[in-house]
Amino acid sequence: METTPLPPLAWGMPDSVFDRLEGTWDLDRTIEGKATMRGTARFMRHDGAWLKYREEGRIQLPDGQSFDGHREYVFEGITDGFSVYFAETPLRLFHEIAIVCEGDELVGSAGHLCVADQYDSVYRFRTDGSFVIEHLVKGPRKDYLSRTVFKRRGA
Repeated sequence: METTPLPPLAWGMPDSVFDRLEGTWDLDRTIEGKATMRGTARFMRHDGAWLKYREEGRIQLPDGQSFDGHREYVFEGITDGFSVYFAETPLRLFHEIAIVCEGDELVGSAGHLCVADQYDSVYRFRTDGSFVIEHLVKGPRKDYLSRTVFKRRGA
């Protein structure tokens, strides 16, 4: 089911963000110094209480190589936010995002230790109906900032 584009300030309160994610989004990702990706992300209702997330797009490396890529997660609504799980069986928690008002945006953040690499994530829900996810990744094997901007398809 496609939802209509969000008007400005339409994220509402923190407890309404999860439901307003449902639908199709254009995504534009930059992984500093490593790659870019443009594509589509879909949040699809699953078993009533869950949103299945799937992104697909074209990844471009600095040397000019490009290839198709995809990723999947499962989102579950919680009080004033959502939990994000890796799409595995059984589901494995990536992080829980508690959303708060910060100026004119809604913002949530969380950390996740993956072996020895630390992922610090920030979700920003903007007044224009778009949102941004940033993952700052630091550790012995990884050191980068991934920034993805999501805009409602057709907005």
